[in-house]
Amino acid sequence: MKSLQDAIYNWLTIKIVSDARPEDTAAQATTQLFEQILAEEHNVDSKELKRDALMYYVTVVQEGNSKEYRFPRDLIEVMLDQIRQEPDKYVNYPEED
Repeated sequence: MKSLQDAIYNWLTIKIVSDARPEDTAAQATTQLFEQILAEEHNVDSKELKRDALMYYVTVVQEGNSKEYRFPRDLIEVMLDQIRQEPDKYVNYPEED
């Protein structure tokens, strides 16, 4: 993933889903994938997430430098909203042992 902002956007979008649906194994795995991309491809050491009524704020530390990114909540929560509106289309299939 070329852009750090794109990687953060993708991570945040799926993190919101995985936080709301802790039993969703696909969302959990995808969140871990994007966390790995942030660490390995973008050298992100840490992330801090905050939100208010309108925005999500993600502060990342990359190679010792801190930078904040802002994303509108409606943009980030679109996937979660879709899952909530049509839960039958987003069934969680448990992992097989």
